[in-house]
Amino acid sequence: MSQNLVTLAITDEQLAAALAGLQQVEAALPGLIAFEVGERRGLPLMGPRSEPFARQTLRVLEQNPGIVPPSLDLAAARADLEAHDRLRPLLERLQRLTARVDDTVAALGSDVMDVALEGYALVKVSGRAQGLDELRRELGGRFAKTRRKEAVPA
Repeated sequence: MSQNLVTLAITDEQLAAALAGLQQVEAALPGLIAFEVGERRGLPLMGPRSEPFARQTLRVLEQNPGIVPPSLDLAAARADLEAHDRLRPLLERLQRLTARVDDTVAALGSDVMDVALEGYALVKVSGRAQGLDELRRELGGRFAKTRRKEAVPA
């Protein structure tokens, strides 16, 4: 018996509504940026362990303005922290949604592959009598093993 992890029918209207919602989110947040590949590498990021350090340091600097040189834009850092705090719940919700969409796409693909593999087994068993040898060979190409290139000795 075939597996059926999920059954889902998405109408054109549902898809259009979801895409419109995403477009609305993007339009509501025009200041979002996208790094090029590798740009993130080397940046000092504020992760879960460094966040308390960053917050406390900003507090100390705000409480002691005499030690803050004019070149250090403390107000901009405070604004960045506030924007960070406002975006975090949105990020968490989008990550949960993305994980659900990813899991659903994986389950749908798995359901399809399960039926395809069972179907291929049927073609292998009874395909010759039905004149499906050529099709069986074509489908069997998915399982063809590729030869590994032998490492050239140094």
